[in-house]
Amino acid sequence: MTNVRKLTPVPPVLGSPCIDAIDWAIVERDLDARGCAVLTQLLSPDDCRALAALYPDDARFRSRVVMARHGFGRGEYKYFNYPLPDPIAQLRPHLYAQLVPIANRWTTTMGIDVHYPAEHADFLARCHQAGQNRPTPLLLQYVEGDYNCLHQDLYGEHVFPLQVAILLSEPGRDFEGGEFVLTEQRPRMQSRAEVVPLRQGDAVVFAVHNRPVQGTRGSYRVTMRHGVSRLRAGRRHTLGVIFHDAK
Repeated sequence: MTNVRKLTPVPPVLGSPCIDAIDWAIVERDLDARGCAVLTQLLSPDDCRALAALYPDDARFRSRVVMARHGFGRGEYKYFNYPLPDPIAQLRPHLYAQLVPIANRWTTTMGIDVHYPAEHADFLARCHQAGQNRPTPLLLQYVEGDYNCLHQDLYGEHVFPLQVAILLSEPGRDFEGGEFVLTEQRPRMQSRAEVVPLRQGDAVVFAVHNRPVQGTRGSYRVTMRHGVSRLRAGRRHTLGVIFHDAK
C-alpha cells in the first residue's frame, strides 16, 4: 500500500459529491486486494435518470451495438459521440487523475514498460496519435433475459488498465438480477468470481485486462474479465467510463 496522496479538489459533477471526498486510499486498497472497488453514490438519483434518459437520442451517439449479433450476450449499448455530455466530460478526466498513480504502480509491478501521463488530455493525445480517436464512454441497456458475456474493453494498442461502470437504475425497483460480475484467471489455478453489489448511483472501478497480485514468491499477473448476469425482470441502464479511445 502506498502512502495517502494529497488530492486536488475538483468541482461537483451535477448533484454528486465532490470526487475528492472519496477515500482514495480505501479505493486503492480494494483494487489491490480484489481488482475492483465501489464508489458509493458517485451520482445522485436525478443525475442517473437524466443520463439514462439520453439513450433514445441517437444524435448523442456514434454507434449502437446489439450484443446478440456479435455473440456478446443479449442487450445493447451505444457509444457516445464527441463532445461528450457535460457530466461524463467532467467525470472522465477527474476520475483518471485519481486512478493514474495506481495504474502506473501496477504496470511497474507487472514489468510493463508503459507510463501514463498525469493528465487525461495527454493520454488521449497519445491514443489519437495511434489512430485511437473514437470515444469509448457508453450507455448500456438491458431488459428481461439480457446479459453481458465476460469480456475485456481493449480497443487498441493503448489501454488504460482501469475503468468505471456506474449503475443508473435501482435494483429491486427498476430491475431484478443483472449483477455486475468479475472473474480472475490465476496462473495454474481455477478462476475466481466476484459479484459486486451496486445501488443506483454507485460506481465500480475495476481492472480492464491484467492486475498484479502479491504471492509468496513475489508478484504475478492475473487476467480479469467482467460481465453482467441475466436480468430476471425490468430494465437496467449503466454508464461505462473507459479512459482510452478506440480505433
